[in-house]
Amino acid sequence: MSAARRAGSVIAVVAIVVAAAALALLLASGPGTRMGWWSFRTGLGFLRWVAYGGLTGAALGLTAIVLGGARVVAAIALVVGLGAFVVPWTMQRRARSVPPIHDITTDTQDPPRFVAALARRAGAANPPEYGGAEIAAQQTRAYPDIVSIVLPEPPDRAFDRAAAAARSLGWEIIANEPKEGRLEATDTTRWFGFKDDVVVRVRPDPAGSRIDVRSESRVGRSDVGTNAARIRRFRSALGR
Repeated sequence: MSAARRAGSVIAVVAIVVAAAALALLLASGPGTRMGWWSFRTGLGFLRWVAYGGLTGAALGLTAIVLGGARVVAAIALVVGLGAFVVPWTMQRRARSVPPIHDITTDTQDPPRFVAALARRAGAANPPEYGGAEIAAQQTRAYPDIVSIVLPEPPDRAFDRAAAAARSLGWEIIANEPKEGRLEATDTTRWFGFKDDVVVRVRPDPAGSRIDVRSESRVGRSDVGTNAARIRRFRSALGR
């Protein structure tokens, strides 16, 4: 075996170890945060090392392939490393494409207010009060489609549809007040298990009923577009 191939074989072994470590860290970042093994900041911080490790493992794997050593192992390292790298890279791109805000509402002038969710938000990093004109301006630029939902039916029927839509999305309903036209819920993100609170308000409208929704994260400066996406799914569940 030539010196180049021997070096390639060694590099391939290093590559698979580094790539596997990056993948393991990726797989642990979310569940570990959900289970309380570390803070959400630590879990998110892992993603930076996942990106570094994945890219390094992929680069080493490619180098080993070029040198001709342990090409199967090197190819696996290349694929695993790139796979691990893509996840944080995609999240970073998404984060840069949206404003660093975490409170989205269909009515920025008079946002629905949390009532029942206040107890659950006690001690949360993000306050329940709406951020005002600056946040509204950022939201309007980034999410011009997030607007009030008008249904051509009376408020009581519109409220029933809103409640059914919330349940269909798997939200945890914590307040259901049809007489007040207010529904509150908590939604948990899949990977990191972040708790986001939602309030739905139903009011009479000349065309029937007007539904406004507000979704706010308890932690994190930016929601990476999660709350806007949640409101869009709710609107789709209503058939609008």
